[in-house]
Amino acid sequence: TKADTTVLFFNFSMQRAQLFFYQYQQKKMFAAAVKQVARLERRHRSAVGSGRSTSTLSAFQEYGKFVFSGKVADDYLKKQGSSGDILKNPSWVKNESDTVANAVFDWAVDHGASNYCHWFQPMAGSGVRHGQTGQVHNMFLEFDKNGEVKQDFKGKTLVKGETDGSSYPNGGLRGTHQAGGYLALDTSSPIFLRGDTIFIPSALVSYHGHALDEKTPLLRANAALNKHGSRLLGLLGLDTSSGIRTNIGLEQEMFLVPRDQYYRRPDLQMTGRTIIGKNAPRGQEMCDHYMAPLSSATGALAAMQEMQDECWRIGIPLKTRHREVAPNQFEFAPLYGTSTTQIDQNLMVMQIIEEVAAKHDLAALLQEKPFNEVNGSGKHNNWSIATNDGVNLLAPDEINEASKNDDAFPVVMAAIVAAVDEHGDLMRAAISSPGNDFRLGACEAPPAIISAYLGGDMTKYLEDFMNGAKSMYEPGKKVLDLGVSEVLPFEVPAEDRNRTSPFPYGGGRFEFRAVGSSQNVSLVNTVLNTITADKFDEFATRIEAGEDPAEIARATLKKHWKVIFNGDNYCLDAQQDLTDRGVWRIDSGVEAIAQLSSKKNIELFKKTGVLTEEECKARQDVLHDHYTGTVEMEALCLVEMINGHVIPSVKAAGAGPLEGLQAIVPKIKDAVAAIHAAETSFEKASLARTLRLETMVEMRETCDEAEEVVPADLWTLATYKELLFLDSHTTVKDPVGSDYGDFE
Repeated sequence: TKADTTVLFFNFSMQRAQLFFYQYQQKKMFAAAVKQVARLERRHRSAVGSGRSTSTLSAFQEYGKFVFSGKVADDYLKKQGSSGDILKNPSWVKNESDTVANAVFDWAVDHGASNYCHWFQPMAGSGVRHGQTGQVHNMFLEFDKNGEVKQDFKGKTLVKGETDGSSYPNGGLRGTHQAGGYLALDTSSPIFLRGDTIFIPSALVSYHGHALDEKTPLLRANAALNKHGSRLLGLLGLDTSSGIRTNIGLEQEMFLVPRDQYYRRPDLQMTGRTIIGKNAPRGQEMCDHYMAPLSSATGALAAMQEMQDECWRIGIPLKTRHREVAPNQFEFAPLYGTSTTQIDQNLMVMQIIEEVAAKHDLAALLQEKPFNEVNGSGKHNNWSIATNDGVNLLAPDEINEASKNDDAFPVVMAAIVAAVDEHGDLMRAAISSPGNDFRLGACEAPPAIISAYLGGDMTKYLEDFMNGAKSMYEPGKKVLDLGVSEVLPFEVPAEDRNRTSPFPYGGGRFEFRAVGSSQNVSLVNTVLNTITADKFDEFATRIEAGEDPAEIARATLKKHWKVIFNGDNYCLDAQQDLTDRGVWRIDSGVEAIAQLSSKKNIELFKKTGVLTEEECKARQDVLHDHYTGTVEMEALCLVEMINGHVIPSVKAAGAGPLEGLQAIVPKIKDAVAAIHAAETSFEKASLARTLRLETMVEMRETCDEAEEVVPADLWTLATYKELLFLDSHTTVKDPVGSDYGDFE
């Protein structure tokens, strides 16, 4: 009846209104939590004085509630008659898998989960695969013989899985008729929950055990570093019974652009970067965007708050957020952690950034160089080595005191300096993501010359050691006095930061600054750990044969001193000097990738047990194919944009280089055909690089010339002005955080 229809419509409208209100409340939730924390802190301080108690930080109690580790795991395992201690030994996979599976199941169901997946990292996902991971979601259920639902999540289900591996890049490691992909749980990275699904970090291998993923070689490199690091440091007097590991911290840069304008750019949608586009009248000339206030008048602040909040709950401590140098460029930085966990978390951070941005009418761009002539994005890989019980091998005081050996630190540093000098080609290969070709050496990222910065104090300390003198590393400090009573004199390091170096020492860590923002950094850390393990092995073997550790280190430093450079890496004269010294320089990412199959590097990976010869060659082909595929997508996008947008706009305006534009399309098609006709992956990638960095750059100039003369109302593509300036072009109604800073 009409009345029934009215009631149904009313109920439907109410449901939609409730859903809208719920979504709105979710957006407001995190900002409200921040205010509540501040209120509680202020009340507590007024009650007990100026002291601060973390027990009042109620919002932070949500940290890690969706991660099966620590207290969360311990509570649920105790219900199974066990404890969280069993997770500290990987043998639980064989001996206690059913116990852990039951605890995980209870935890998952208590938090609304109904699915599980083995979560793995196929090769060559950068820039194309959302989240850069693979997963198949399965429900926790099956039916018994009476047709009743029962739990389907046992120990064997948790620790092992199988998938169809036929459509993942493999570089020839398996035939078409050998499609099995086998998944094994990684005990070094915790299970976590998001939405209605638990994620089980896993390694992916073929039937014959070949690594088909990014994680497996990293785990092998970790094992090699632990083995040989424990040998070497044990010989130097350090207790290594707890084992050796690497810790990393990954700074993540990205752009946030208006989503409606993003939809007006086929190149951003398909490739993550603008292939054409005239520069806006304003760029980053005034450095006005860098660390400027995060405005609540656009969706950026609310989006970043929600990203932090979601990451917080799954145990990812995004401690820092700020604007970066380029317009609409931002950065998150977490607290450091173990390499496998940090990499897993960074992949999830990138996925969350993309998904949450869309909820705030923004599009997140993670590609290294989405816009021309403003800074691109990187992912600084802060890397250190420590014992599992907390002794940092790259902190002089810590390692020397713990080992009771003043030579321990310089021996470790000598090994690392030698590793960088000998294997700079591999370090360059590890950062050869397609987007980095536009970024390295462009006064925004270090050049493709792999040197190491130590700073004056550390250089002098190691130089004195190398020449036989005994000295202590005492980093200098100086006092700055501003000459005003309101700001008291304060200490700063005597040495400045060198942001032009690809691999600077920063006190307790090295920072690999040349890494691309969209990368899965597993290969980066696989290389760092492998080359260091190899040098640790060499040193340990020589010491075991009777050589003096200090003499080994002195001779090694003298041999490899050329790789140390403390100057300006952007300076062309300095770049030529480093090249003349014989420091590794490979300008082409395609040629750098080809170093994976060099005789030196195949022997290195085989010796350390990280990659077989077949795996090295396969990985090289996969990375070359990834480069070629990226360029082909960009080239075909350019054809579509010229035919569908640029030429029609020029014709409508009656102005612009019409003939030049019409000549571009057949040239691109011929170049793509030549790539297809090439025989090897290296040849295809080499042709693709020429098309991208030479031919398409020239074609861009023609397209940008057209944009310059076509009236704005006839130009159908979103412009740099519309894409790059959120503060000038967008606003939000009743923005979350509109009362940002008002805690009353």
